[in-house]
Amino acid sequence: MLGPCILITMMTLLATVEAAAGTTVQNIRVWAEDGRTRVVLDMSKPASHKIFTMRGPDRLVIDLNDSRLAKSLNNLPKNNGAIRGIRTGVRADGKLRVVLDLKEVVRSRSFTAGPNETYGDRLVIDLQRVGNLKTVKRASEKFERGRDVIVAVDAGHGGHDPGAVGRGKTREKDVALAVSRLLANRINAQEGMRAILVRNSDKYVEHRARMEVARRNKADLFISVHADAVDDPRARGASVYVLSLKGASDEAAMRLANRENASGQVGDVSLVGKDKVLASVLLDLSQNAALSASLDVGTQVIRQLARIGKVHRRTVQQAGFLVLKSPDVPSILVETAYISNPSEEKKLRSSAHQAKLADAILRGVQNYFYANPPPDTRIAMNVKATPRRQVNHVISRGDTLSEIAERYNVSMAAIRSVNQLATDNVRIGQKLRIPARAGS
Repeated sequence: MLGPCILITMMTLLATVEAAAGTTVQNIRVWAEDGRTRVVLDMSKPASHKIFTMRGPDRLVIDLNDSRLAKSLNNLPKNNGAIRGIRTGVRADGKLRVVLDLKEVVRSRSFTAGPNETYGDRLVIDLQRVGNLKTVKRASEKFERGRDVIVAVDAGHGGHDPGAVGRGKTREKDVALAVSRLLANRINAQEGMRAILVRNSDKYVEHRARMEVARRNKADLFISVHADAVDDPRARGASVYVLSLKGASDEAAMRLANRENASGQVGDVSLVGKDKVLASVLLDLSQNAALSASLDVGTQVIRQLARIGKVHRRTVQQAGFLVLKSPDVPSILVETAYISNPSEEKKLRSSAHQAKLADAILRGVQNYFYANPPPDTRIAMNVKATPRRQVNHVISRGDTLSEIAERYNVSMAAIRSVNQLATDNVRIGQKLRIPARAGS
């Protein structure tokens, strides 16, 4: 028989091994502001996770591998923003399931963050109302007929900066301006949309000034048009970029440092006079709402570009381009093709191909805004007033049934029923019929 001291030692060792084997969720924090809700899980160390939505009632489910809830964490947040309540449980496979009971239909984005001076490892989930593209602006803007969706179109380079130059002496700045003008004309021809050209001549505009043009005009979207170049002349295809998380973090640090200056403004909300923690939360909420929208519209644009030619990558890429760093305007950068590839350089010089590029970008932008119209716009009012017709959706890489249901604001069960699906599995290229919402 083991003595008491040995038993205590063994129990201590077992507890230590158990703690070391998995991740402990030490705290769950929730903030809400202007239609967006952020949920942060503070963890003892990183854990792989999976997130999916469920309907009837609306829930967001987070499964964390080899994880557990801290015993000291008893009172979980409730009735905050989109969150009605939070429930947890450990599954038979060892996964910790965290269920967010929702008050409304939301779109979700998640990312992990490493330790900083205040917190350790974190899993961050941002929730945004479906159809709400607002960041932290336009709260005071109301128009009887609805306002136009404003798109700032930025032709890259210009003036003393030619950008990349192809072997046939084609200059990136000229291609970017030609495509941008065509895109702006097409946007202005659409009901309920208006374009702002950042530059309409061969002049150079500083990078930060470009994004400030979009912010000053209260743009709903910023599009920067470019042509790519590398040493290898075989590289080809279009790409779409949005801001990287590191780029967003660097920009947030700079803006927080300047929050007492005139630049300490995010949309209609001033950071002046607010303490660092509150200012950081407000800025984070705005940045992540803008980044979420950027990823969504970027996905629509790259899909349309893939229909007219080769794309370098079929998914949206992330980088720290300065022009994408606006904290409150969704922003994408389109690399139309490789000007360093002789065959693509020839296409970029073609007015017919430039028109195809403008048309493809416009279709991507329209697809996004008609699915997610800012609520005070003419597009939103038109969508609401027009009876919804059945839509067909073609499955692309990365699509899931739950995300498709979220995008079109219908239930997964309704999609399964109308398409006679036995499971939630979908395949690339499969065409799904999206049923009309009840009462629409």
